[in-house]
Formats: sequence, structure tokens, C-alpha cells
Amino acid sequence: MSGVLRTRTSITPALRDIQAPIQERLEQAANDLQRIAVADFPMLEEIGRYLLLMRGKMFRPTLTLLSSAVEGSPEPRATTVAATIELVHLATLVDDDSVDHSVLRSGMPTLNALFSHQVSVIMGDYLYSRAMVELVRLGDLDVLRVMADATNAMTVGEMRQLTSLDALAFSEVDYEALIRAKTASLLSAACELGALAGAHRFRQALARYGMSLGMGFQVADDLLDYTATEAETGKPTGADLKEHKVTLPLIAALRTMSARARSEVDALFAAPEPDDEQIRRVTEIVTDEGGIEYARRRAADYAADAEEALAGLPESPALIALHDAIAYAVERTN
Repeated sequence: MSGVLRTRTSITPALRDIQAPIQERLEQAANDLQRIAVADFPMLEEIGRYLLLMRGKMFRPTLTLLSSAVEGSPEPRATTVAATIELVHLATLVDDDSVDHSVLRSGMPTLNALFSHQVSVIMGDYLYSRAMVELVRLGDLDVLRVMADATNAMTVGEMRQLTSLDALAFSEVDYEALIRAKTASLLSAACELGALAGAHRFRQALARYGMSLGMGFQVADDLLDYTATEAETGKPTGADLKEHKVTLPLIAALRTMSARARSEVDALFAAPEPDDEQIRRVTEIVTDEGGIEYARRRAADYAADAEEALAGLPESPALIALHDAIAYAVERTN
């Protein structure tokens, strides 16, 4: 890509800059999201409006809209498709909070805490169904197929995680399969759906880009549990370890740690509620064993794959933003 269009710096791009080429359409997608999510039923309306406050940074719909604009001619339906991507993402968050019985997300009470576990489960189902109803209204079987494949992959991934009996036997292959299903499948769908709404001939390239981006995004997110503060992430530091979740930094560290260090890890995973000192010690062990650095290298590998997937796409502001989205997604590890 020419230096006129894209200048690399050492500064991680801000999301607002990535969203700049499609800001107006992103605002329309947010309006569509509200229209789709808020039902004509008092309790559903109340919960829907609350969830919209939790919708976050609209990263996935951003990818959809940028992908639709790589040839400069997005179709009007791109904003509706982008809204359904965010709706499905919201549904996954609600489902995750239900499964984990979480009480906070990004500093806000979850539906579990504010209403009930039952309401949370039903609301997750409602959000999925509303997304599908809206896509059916568009009348495009390809669009439905892409979204259905992604939601099926996410559900199977969640079930595999729940049925994993020995967490510490979780391998890197297992981990990659899990994050491909639970995270990367939806980012890949976001980009592929964008292509179907404006850049059909780049459908496969953008789907591949989204998959690699999603893998790097999740590795970076898992790194933050070891490296970031609660103020930065909106969730307690060490939350994954507290919940006995095994992610790539720990998987890598387990390969080389001493028997004594392994005994401390085993003790944490045997504790129903690990204490802060156990979490501090295991985090220190993972760092000392090179688990953090290994995971950073893998995130960089996925970033390189995503960059390669964009080769051959026409130069445009949207393409610049897609490149910048890679740095935004994977350089959040400090």
C-alpha cells in the first residue's frame, strides 16, 4: 500500500479514527440496533434499552461497514446487517454472563444482577431471534447462512468449554479451536457480511481477514487478564484465573514450569475460590516462564495473517482503516 494512503506509526490507532470513514453509517447502524432490540413489550423494552447502554464500542459493526466500503459503494442494507452483528454480540455477552453468573460487565451490573438469571437467559435468546428475524426480512440466503454458521460455531464452542473436565490438560490446539469458535467466527462473519453488502468479489479475503483478526483479538484480550488493571478492562484483574479458565499465556507456561511452580498452579485450580495471593503468584509464574511473551508473539502472527489477507484489495480509506483495526485489536497487551 502506498505511503500516501497509509503511514505506519508506533502509536496504536484509536477506534474513533478507524471508524471515521464510516461514522455516519455507524450512527445509522446504532439507530437500527435500537429499532431492532427494543420490543413493544414493557419488560423487554426496559431490558433492551439497558442493554443498549452496555453495547460498547461497536467494533464488530465497524468491521462490517468498513468491509462493505472497500470498493466505495456499500449497499443501504449494510447498516442493518451491521446492527444485527452487534445484536448477536450482545446476545453472546448476555449468555456468557448467564453461564458465569457474572454480576458486572464493563463496570455495569449484568442482567443477572439487575433482574434475574432466568431473565438473562431469556433475553439472550430474544436477542438472537431478533437478529435472525431482521436478516430474514432482507431476504438474502447467503447472509442468513453466514450468520447461522457463526452462531452455531459460537454455541458449539461454548459447550466444548463447559464440558472440558480437566482444565489444565487444555492444549494450545484446544485453545485455538475454542477462540476460533467463540470469538473469531463472529468477527469473520462481520467482515464477510460486509462484503456481501458492497464488496462481493472480496468475500473470501475479508472473511479470512476477520478470522485472523478475531484470533489475534482474543489472544490480546486474554493477555489483558494478566497485564492490565481493573480500571483499564472494566473487570477484575485475574478474572480468568479466578474462574479457572486456561488461556494461552498459562498454556505456554505450563510446558516449562518446575514441579514446585506447577503445584502452585494446581492449588489455585483446586481452590473453589482462589484468593488474591494465589492469583498474584500464578500470574508471576506465567510471566517468569515466558507465557506472556509467547502469547504476544502468537497475537503478532495472527496480525500478520490478517495483513496478508488484505493484500490485493483496492486502496481506499476503508482499507486503511481495516489495516489500522489490526493494530487496534492486537496491541492492547500492556
